Amino acid sequence: MAFASFEDIEAWKEARSLMRLVRKFTKRAVAKKDWAWADQISRATVSIMANIAEGNDATTNPEFIMFLGYAKRSAAEVRSLLYPGLDDGYVLEKEFEEASAMTKKIGAQLAKLMRYLHEHTKPNRIGTSKPATPLPSYQATNISCN
Repeated sequence: MAFASFEDIEAWKEARSLMRLVRKFTKRAVAKKDWAWADQISRATVSIMANIAEGNDATTNPEFIMFLGYAKRSAAEVRSLLYPGLDDGYVLEKEFEEASAMTKKIGAQLAKLMRYLHEHTKPNRIGTSKPATPLPSYQATNISCN
């Protein structure tokens, strides 16, 4: 599965929609009073997008999977941060439900992509089967157990 650009990845598109929703309720006056919460949920949302983009630019599937894992955990962080936002009146019930569903969808999309990449891992995504940094020939042949 190759993507011409990170913008082609469905989870990134969904994360961008989530970011727009989160920005909508963090701009409210009541939420602005809790700067730390608004900043943390905004940063976590942007982190989902950024890690997907950074992972897509990786040269190996394991590296891509690592960044997708970071993005997946950021989605869980956003979902967790929605609760104090709801409890403190920064997020409306309808927005909470929508944003929570979006984080779950993103997590599922990322898990599916991670599973696919794991099952189709090649030593190097750029098309060679050689390791990115091969051992010098003397290290590969003169290994001793002493």
